Amino acid sequence: MDEKDWLLLQSLRKEKSLTRAAERMYMTQPALTYRLQQLEKKFGVGLVVKNGKGIRLTAEGEYLAEYAGKMLAELRNTRDHIVNMQREVQGTLRIGSSIYFGQYELPVIIKKFLELYPKVQIHVDTGFSSEIFDMLLQEEIQVGIIRGEFQWYDRKHLLQEENICLVSTEQLDLDALPSLPRINYRAPKLALRLGDQQSFSLSHAIDQWWHERYQDPPTITMQVDSYETCKEMAKFGLGYTIIPRVFVRPGENLQTVDLTLRDGQPIKRRTWMLYRDAALQFAVVDRFVEFLQNYDLC
Repeated sequence: MDEKDWLLLQSLRKEKSLTRAAERMYMTQPALTYRLQQLEKKFGVGLVVKNGKGIRLTAEGEYLAEYAGKMLAELRNTRDHIVNMQREVQGTLRIGSSIYFGQYELPVIIKKFLELYPKVQIHVDTGFSSEIFDMLLQEEIQVGIIRGEFQWYDRKHLLQEENICLVSTEQLDLDALPSLPRINYRAPKLALRLGDQQSFSLSHAIDQWWHERYQDPPTITMQVDSYETCKEMAKFGLGYTIIPRVFVRPGENLQTVDLTLRDGQPIKRRTWMLYRDAALQFAVVDRFVEFLQNYDLC
């Protein structure tokens, strides 16, 4: 097998669909199917089987996909090492970022980093924090920027802390909160299926804050899967909402109250940079980590 075969197996494993895998590989589906058939002929076993509207890998296919992942990681490391042997900072930097950080913070960070190191190529993947964490575990990326608390035993750096706050158009009587309409953030179904830890931990902290103060449940009138939508609904006086403070911008004339647990601990959403110590041997990773550690995130 060559690099393209390894990528094909990885795409099939992730997408569980011939059509989506072909799109990921920038191939036509017939071309992908033909190459898959050639691999099956070469190894003398079936590598995929139909599974409803999609496909799944056979046991042999899973074994080869696991092998392909290791070979791709080794190839990336070899390329990075060869580039790193030169003195000038260049080569490919692979970053994974949570969706909101990737949308609001990462573009300007990359622009400023490339102004310092114009010969660097940057590949970016964005997704739910659980997806980015999995990519880091699989060594598909060198630096992961995620929100929430994950069990990571290598290097990490706290980039940002955001207070979680109650938002409304007017000052509220907090004692009356259970009877007031609440616009509730609910994580997208895909995030829940992926076991998005950040959504679970933040929801648990908000529930803890509520149960410390009230015996009655909140009056939830809307469930939306976007913090921005929560805020926009609140701006029109349709209820109050509880979201990270970063989404409330100056000049919006909104009332906010930071949530604090009974023990005085504020509820916060934390953003971390995760990476492996071994990855710092590559100059491009080392410089980016140092750059982000010293970057002023407002």
